[in-house]
Amino acid sequence: MEHAETTLHEFPEAERLSRIGAEPVWKMLSPCRADPRSVAGSWFVTTGRSNPKHAAFDMLRTKLLLALQQKNWKTVAITSPTPGCGKTFVALNLAFSLANQKDCRTVLVDLDLKRPQIAKTLGIEAPSTIEKYLKGESEIGDVFQRYSDNLAIGASKQAVPFSAELLQTRGAVKQLQEMQQKMNPDVVLFDMPPMLSNDDVVGFLPNVDCVILIAASEQSTLAEVDICEQELSERTNVLGVVLNKCRFAPEKYGY
Repeated sequence: MEHAETTLHEFPEAERLSRIGAEPVWKMLSPCRADPRSVAGSWFVTTGRSNPKHAAFDMLRTKLLLALQQKNWKTVAITSPTPGCGKTFVALNLAFSLANQKDCRTVLVDLDLKRPQIAKTLGIEAPSTIEKYLKGESEIGDVFQRYSDNLAIGASKQAVPFSAELLQTRGAVKQLQEMQQKMNPDVVLFDMPPMLSNDDVVGFLPNVDCVILIAASEQSTLAEVDICEQELSERTNVLGVVLNKCRFAPEKYGY
């Protein structure tokens, strides 16, 4: 794998100016903080260094950043074959790991619209909803909140019944493009629904640069993974499969 021409610490002039132009947008976002009880639980392993499992996510983060830099990509969908594989767990911890890279701006968006989990898990609530933003009925600052100086989260607790239809509208795509233009993040993570549960992912994939598939050890079957990989590869670039819920000895870790 060749090295990217620039690192996150060496911005071309045009990119530097774009980042400066996005500063007011980031600063106007309302700050949010996760419920301490959630952070102290087993959900979060990358918010600090006390949990040795953080190293697995840091490795995933570094591999992801190298791939994005080489291809000049920034939008990443995260999905799984079926519910319960831990895709939201991976999306959250990957976002927090990316946020530890101070020169990397990350936006995490919950597009699992039928069963949104990010806002509920973090214990946060925005003034508006993702649904209203995608419909053009609210602004960036009404939905996206600043978790840290370089991590913004767009999430709401309200379920959207006709989510596939909404995600495939031109208006929704335009709204997400506007968010990227105004906030100018280095990485955008979209937490998507499970691949085999509905058609939300299939319809939205053409709008992302790449996708990561989360499989669960002792749950996801090879047939499910194969079907998903084939479907995904027909619509976007597949970065790889992350195996979650592996059982290791206490001194080891993995993903």
